[in-house]
Amino acid sequence: MAVLDRTRTPVEPSAAAGRAAGGLGVGLALAALATVVWSGSFVTARGLHDSVPPIQHAFWRWVVAIVAVAPFGARAAWRQRAVLRRHLGFVALASLLGIAVYNTLVNQAGMTTSAGNMGMIMAASPVLMAVYERIGGARLGPRRVAGTLIACAGVVLLVSKGSLTPDFAPGDLWVVVAAVCFGSYSALLRRKPRELGGVAFLFATFVLGALMLLPVYAASVAVQGGFEVRAGTALPLLYVGVVSSAVAFFAWNKAIAMVGAARAGVVYYLQPVCVAVLSCVVLGESMGWAQVGCMALILGGVVLASVASPRFAEPATRRGAGRS
Repeated sequence: MAVLDRTRTPVEPSAAAGRAAGGLGVGLALAALATVVWSGSFVTARGLHDSVPPIQHAFWRWVVAIVAVAPFGARAAWRQRAVLRRHLGFVALASLLGIAVYNTLVNQAGMTTSAGNMGMIMAASPVLMAVYERIGGARLGPRRVAGTLIACAGVVLLVSKGSLTPDFAPGDLWVVVAAVCFGSYSALLRRKPRELGGVAFLFATFVLGALMLLPVYAASVAVQGGFEVRAGTALPLLYVGVVSSAVAFFAWNKAIAMVGAARAGVVYYLQPVCVAVLSCVVLGESMGWAQVGCMALILGGVVLASVASPRFAEPATRRGAGRS
């Protein structure tokens, strides 16, 4: 039986449900693609820590990304230049959080902590996404709150190395700040103006992010000198510039638009496992029982949060729309 609407043509419930399920599946698949690809970025940050200064690593990553996206992104950005000017504040904030600061902090963290630790700590960023959604009117429910607290406890134990006395490695703290930036960036994407196209937005944030990094990049070269361009440095930079930036950021931004930050954030919890496997295979890093226990807490908490009833994930104002 068709579902009648006064303003729309009849829609079969099965067809509408199928389209919704298809969109959800595509959105989650895009989030998974970005998550797996970004896992390699943590390994790259750790692998280049003694050959490419963190700021120079970040700057050239975005230069490569700009070149990769330019063939189609530059034209889209030019067509939407008036829209970009109108929403320049939003685009600049997204560029600062997601492009200039977040990735630079991850590279800095790779100087003093392992790729595995970086991946596990970054798993806490979806907790912040959920907090932002709660502020925006979504009802989280008791299971999501409990899961959030458990995941936070796992992160605290990880960065303190299981001791009640704080014993933070500098890199661990850098990743905590990076997680805050990424969570804020992901939540911000939900407010992207509808009139602003995804490709134009992506290209504009890459350009603005690189421009923001330019002064500190010049200072880094003046103080630390440049790095040797060889296969061991150029190939990883090509990977993070083309795959981890152009491909992964587009996939993640699209996933946020399709399924929301909270649902995409659930997929992001796969990252610690991906990073742990890659760091063991590529860098030969070991995983101790304490880290495994912390990972279990983090993943257990976020799984508990993710199985909360869907009715709590929908903003109250939207659920009440259309009711008399």
